[in-house]
Amino acid sequence: MMPVPGLSHVRWWAIRIHRYAGIPFSLLFAAWFVSGIAMIYARGMPALSPETRLARMPSLDFSRVRLGPSEAAEAARLGGHPDRAALLTVMGRPAYRFTTRGDVTVFADTGELLFGVDPGDALSVAARFVGDSGARLEHAGVLHEADQWTLVERARLPMHRIRVNDRARTELYVSERTGEVAVLTTRGTRALAWVAAIPHWLYFTPLRLNGPLWAQTVIWLAAAGCAMALLGLFVGLLQFRPSRPFRFRRLLEYAPYRGWMRWHYVTGFVFGLFTLTWVFSGLLSMDPWGWAAEGGVDTARLERTLTGGPLELGLFPKAEPDVWAAAAGNGVKELRFLRIQGRPHYVAVGGDGRETLMSASPPGPPAGAVSPARLLDQVRGAFGDGAVVESETLTAYDHYYYPRAGAPPLPVVRFKLGDADRTWLYIDPARSRLMRRLTDRGRLDRWIYNGFHSLDFGFWYHNRPAWDIGVIVLSIGGLATSLIGMGLGFQRVGRALRRTRTP
Repeated sequence: MMPVPGLSHVRWWAIRIHRYAGIPFSLLFAAWFVSGIAMIYARGMPALSPETRLARMPSLDFSRVRLGPSEAAEAARLGGHPDRAALLTVMGRPAYRFTTRGDVTVFADTGELLFGVDPGDALSVAARFVGDSGARLEHAGVLHEADQWTLVERARLPMHRIRVNDRARTELYVSERTGEVAVLTTRGTRALAWVAAIPHWLYFTPLRLNGPLWAQTVIWLAAAGCAMALLGLFVGLLQFRPSRPFRFRRLLEYAPYRGWMRWHYVTGFVFGLFTLTWVFSGLLSMDPWGWAAEGGVDTARLERTLTGGPLELGLFPKAEPDVWAAAAGNGVKELRFLRIQGRPHYVAVGGDGRETLMSASPPGPPAGAVSPARLLDQVRGAFGDGAVVESETLTAYDHYYYPRAGAPPLPVVRFKLGDADRTWLYIDPARSRLMRRLTDRGRLDRWIYNGFHSLDFGFWYHNRPAWDIGVIVLSIGGLATSLIGMGLGFQRVGRALRRTRTP
């Protein structure tokens, strides 16, 4: 075989770049692999889960409700229709929560607005949340800028930080705007975050507070990591020296190194491709340079048709407390207001998170699910008679509409449109709302990110602990490659430094 001109120089440069630039990237990869294993069981930053929020929230006392939703909105001088509205308990009192560009809270017993929460009120909110535990509470200050544990909930600032003297070393953050506990952390969740989400997402407070800087840091580090993984695979191919005739059973003997170098070479070949796909899919999750920016059809007109218009609170009658209580039942923690095909409805949320849909005028059973034929007519009315290529009622999840953080409702009607981006729409007929919109790029991103990064394949992802074992084994293999490479790199650097000190 004739030597390729210049190949020796390419090999020389490739080996040396991989050898020395690989030291810091091996450290970065090792941190990503360790934190990735921890992320299997702690998928995000410490937070107050919806389940805990509902469990700790007092049940609604309908006998104390004196104002209807439209009267409360008038007292708040909203000047328009809210995007969302709900009746819940705030600071021990029934209150309406209206959401437009922000949250406005109006107490349903007097019509007073919640303008803020002082330290004493915050301690009272925390005491109700903790319950009769006998724990001592300490006000630890007011946050006007996010700390490490409120980065995700910055929209609720300012917050009161409350320390709970319990075994778990609980800390609560009470929002001044909403009068509710917004963040819950314990010593265990904080420690787990330092080995999971924080190093995996580079969620260090000074960096994360600057959103554009954080995004560009993650993008360029991931892009450089992809280049290093590709370079490692390329060097491995350059150094591969099989004998003739090739024998598969002698594959390990073809490795050109001995000792730890051989282990780095073999594990790099075996797990290098997984490392590349993980880093590459992590890069794409940041939507670098808007590669997966959603196109597709504008669904604003369709969503107005599905709801029947904005959330007009005047459509919700001022019911007597006993009527509301009889319709919603006992133990309701939150009553949400919806408009479905123009008709007002309530969603009564229990302490276990179970939601009950009921008609608001008059209070009682809901009107029933919207027929697929009616939904088809409404989709055609929004996008044109020939817009729908295919429609189907799904009673089971498909590859793009399926449980991840929660279980989306079933059945759902899927519409495939014939636009340039081949948009798919998933509509819940029970509540007449658009659940998901996906273009062809969105579906591709689902496989590249969820598929390659989380190994989210239907035959495997929902079969635990088989999925856990597979991801952990692959992560340990990548971690071994990174640690061996880092150790070898430090040895070379040490030898080079000793040579420079020798006369």
